[in-house]
Amino acid sequence: MLNALAYDSWVLHALIWLPLLGMVHVLWAAEDRAKELALRWSLLVFVLSVGLWWAYDPALGGAYQLTSSRPWIAVWGVNYALGLDGISLFMVMLTTFTTPLAILGSFDYIKKRQKPFYALMLLLEVGVVGVFAATDLFLFYVFFELTLVPMYFIIGIWGGERRIYAAIKFFLYTAVGSLLMLVGILYIYARGKTLLGVASFAFADLLQIPLTPGEQMWLFGAFALAFAIKVPIFPFHTWLPDAHVEAPTAGSVVLAAVLLKMGTYGFVRFLLPFFPVAAQHPSVVTLMLTLGVVGIIYASWVAAVQPDAKKLVAYSSVAHMGFVIIGIFALNLNGLQGGLLVMISHGISTGALFLLVGMLYERRHTRLIADFGGIARVAPWLTTAFVITALTSIGLPGTSGFVGEFLVLLGTFELHQGMAIFATAGVIFAAYYMLPMIQSVFLNALDKPENQAVHDLSRREIAILAPMIALMIVIGVHPTPLLRRMEPSVQMVLERVHAAAPPSAALIEFSEEEEEGTDASDAWDEILDRITSGAGRAE
Repeated sequence: MLNALAYDSWVLHALIWLPLLGMVHVLWAAEDRAKELALRWSLLVFVLSVGLWWAYDPALGGAYQLTSSRPWIAVWGVNYALGLDGISLFMVMLTTFTTPLAILGSFDYIKKRQKPFYALMLLLEVGVVGVFAATDLFLFYVFFELTLVPMYFIIGIWGGERRIYAAIKFFLYTAVGSLLMLVGILYIYARGKTLLGVASFAFADLLQIPLTPGEQMWLFGAFALAFAIKVPIFPFHTWLPDAHVEAPTAGSVVLAAVLLKMGTYGFVRFLLPFFPVAAQHPSVVTLMLTLGVVGIIYASWVAAVQPDAKKLVAYSSVAHMGFVIIGIFALNLNGLQGGLLVMISHGISTGALFLLVGMLYERRHTRLIADFGGIARVAPWLTTAFVITALTSIGLPGTSGFVGEFLVLLGTFELHQGMAIFATAGVIFAAYYMLPMIQSVFLNALDKPENQAVHDLSRREIAILAPMIALMIVIGVHPTPLLRRMEPSVQMVLERVHAAAPPSAALIEFSEEEEEGTDASDAWDEILDRITSGAGRAE
């Protein structure tokens, strides 16, 4: 049926442009219809995206499918090029799944300026889907930067008391990193034009550019900083708790579920295949594993002392992203697949936790853990949903959180046993900060009159939480369909990394090509020689 509809040829374009049409519709409609229209448009996008599960065929290998390309800025070699592989497939589906739930979760929370809020939510979906579907580096950068604008205004206008501070901090941190990545993109483009005579930003073309180990190390640093801030990795994480705490519930959900994944996706999509020599350099691997493990342990300890439930969940995101980083830089199939599963599970479970905290806030107008107590006696379904979601976040066997973290730890153990052992402590620490919160909020004495008046989940709230909890269980019990679809693409990334020539051989090969004739200046060649010789001595 999908073939009869020519689904492959238009679906990715629809997933990007339909939310934009929805944004225009919301802005033109009456104020009281804004949330309903935004929900309908986001649901339409989600329904269309469901077909991607069957349209993507892992038997065809890990290359991009559902591809299309049209010239955009021909003189620069920029194309409007889209496609999906087994990695980006799940990120797109996670985005389209999360957006309507976040919008539905805002129905009782957003009371003022509803039209611009829901319009910005749809614009944010445009940017995020574009990031994961772009196969042109220039187009990717445009969508990557586009996501900053709606999130900045969502935090800055509808956020809490310190919303301006949080919004500016979020924008400045991510913008600075993005500018360094832009420099790296322009450098790669210039080298491709010089060495290959091809002016192109297409992923496939840029992968063919021979880069010296020195160039790879510098470019790796530029790209890694941008993505490390977006993840965020310790010690670049300080913007995240402020942004989460001050953002409205929908902003926190989208931020946790998909915006953070843009950073980890960038590591897998660019840093490993584009700079394979740098990515497997012992010092780089050790540094990234160390930052990941420190992030897991540090964020867990800080989360354990938070009086604010929302801030606790925010720090748990830093810890979970630490698991993703060590999985990626384990540089093996178990680690990388585990990292991708943690990304998916974190998007669902942490998104649900922010929704649940928002539901508690709507009932009690406080997020302080000490202000609650005994909620389980008056809201058993709310308690059940919260406990299942928290256990998924901890990584209880039978939930999606366990599958991803187990594979990450298994892959890390294959590479570095010490790092794996330290990272395993993060699972214990997760229970240390999550279970006391459950105890204080739901299971202590019901001794406050305000808590006695808390009502249980409404039908709307059940509609939001039920699909998320179902996915937590289904993925935890039967992750094979996800692993099967992502494996060919993950294998392609790993094969490129492992097939990269040793630094010395790569340097010799590149030097021979330059001797045959390039436009690079002698002074620039001398600088590169010094950099690469320094890198060789370091090894």
